[in-house]
Amino acid sequence: MAVLGIAIIVVLIVALKVHAFLSLTIGALFVGVASGIGAGAVTKSYENGVGSVLGYVGVLIALGAMVGKLLADSGGADQVVDTLLRGRQGGLPWKMALIAFIIGIPMFFEIGLVLLIPVVVLAVRRTGARAMLLGIPALAGLSVLHGFVPPHPGPLAAIGVLKGNVGITLALGLLVAIPTVIVAGPLFGRLAARWVPIGAAGAALEVGSGHHDSEPDGTKEGTHGAPATAPHNPQHAAPQGTVQETGTATGTVRTRTPSFAATLTTVLLPVALMLIKAASDVWMSSDNAIYPVLQFIGDPVVALLIAVLVAMYTFGTAVGFGVPELSRKIGESLLPISGVMLIVGAGGGFKQVLVDGGTGTAIAKIAIAANLSALLLGWIVAVLIRLATGSATVATVTAAGIVAPLAGGLSTTHIALVVLAIGAGSLFFSHVNDAGFWLVKEYFGMTVGETIKTWSVMETVISLMGLGMTLLLSTFM
Repeated sequence: MAVLGIAIIVVLIVALKVHAFLSLTIGALFVGVASGIGAGAVTKSYENGVGSVLGYVGVLIALGAMVGKLLADSGGADQVVDTLLRGRQGGLPWKMALIAFIIGIPMFFEIGLVLLIPVVVLAVRRTGARAMLLGIPALAGLSVLHGFVPPHPGPLAAIGVLKGNVGITLALGLLVAIPTVIVAGPLFGRLAARWVPIGAAGAALEVGSGHHDSEPDGTKEGTHGAPATAPHNPQHAAPQGTVQETGTATGTVRTRTPSFAATLTTVLLPVALMLIKAASDVWMSSDNAIYPVLQFIGDPVVALLIAVLVAMYTFGTAVGFGVPELSRKIGESLLPISGVMLIVGAGGGFKQVLVDGGTGTAIAKIAIAANLSALLLGWIVAVLIRLATGSATVATVTAAGIVAPLAGGLSTTHIALVVLAIGAGSLFFSHVNDAGFWLVKEYFGMTVGETIKTWSVMETVISLMGLGMTLLLSTFM
């Protein structure tokens, strides 16, 4: 019944183009009824699952979106980019990966991609480098953070379903993410640039020219030619304290740009607080006077709330935005995430129906008979659903629900590794049924074949590296 329920979800999403929230809901209700849950109880089971996941994960997704919105609108992301792009050009692929890694912590993949595309194109046109040499490291940094590290929706959903620890998952996620970004980013980028030797092209060329560059006559770039050069726009790299935007309404525009130090501190603050809490869980006695304080400020909700409040100053009033404008921006940050939150919630409902109907126990017995660990089973299921639906979030929440019975007796450390394995599987081989595939294709002006040779292969490298790193860590923990 679980397999049939997943098949229904896949057909609804892929063939009939039904929204993932409705597909997961229909699949959950089918599995519940078919598994023997009474017609009156199945909806209650689904609702309990939705509420248990969104009651925790939804708050974190919302707070993370607020920080990301303020980071983008304040010019803080530009400040990080301008600072790290200084110096010799030979290290640009590594710097692109680092920029994406930093910006990718609070931002969803699509937002980070739109933000970084003009930067990649500008660097390509300034240096004459091949687009994939700099584009792949940026894409890898964003994708790895999206799949492995809270407060992104996928990892948070899996943590909520498996009852994991956010701080420990974050710490281990960073351990997995760093080597994965190195291999799938700058190292694979060299190979991808030889496979697809294109310059600045596609929609990214227009975005880069419009926002980061003033292209002189005669330097327009063709689709697959060598990149043109153009002077850098001084406004983009204006020092802190200069006017960045103009307007007439006081408090509705920014007049300054946050410093690099302030930007970095704000973005990394919640990460640091959650890591401190995780460290206190491991190395500090609960009788220590400071232990309750560290537990409080390192709680993911509190840590992200503190980051939002700090961002309202560093990315808000300190750069010229008034309180009414800040409130408007925070409200706007919540609009794009409503669909994601509904999908995550429906995934929680699907999980609960699997548990209440006994399907999860049956799958656990099959996995044990086949000698499959929760880690491997989670990765395999996430890969299959990712290939079928194209959605990393759907793959994550569904796989987490299926392996939940196997994870019941695991330590918090091993649950964190299962979450990371599922995250790795959810990124496997993005192709034509994934919106991200077409976003990358159009931005870089590639053909479908070129996108598969670069973006799709990069996602597969990330998935395999992520699985390998989690298996390696599991042998030592």
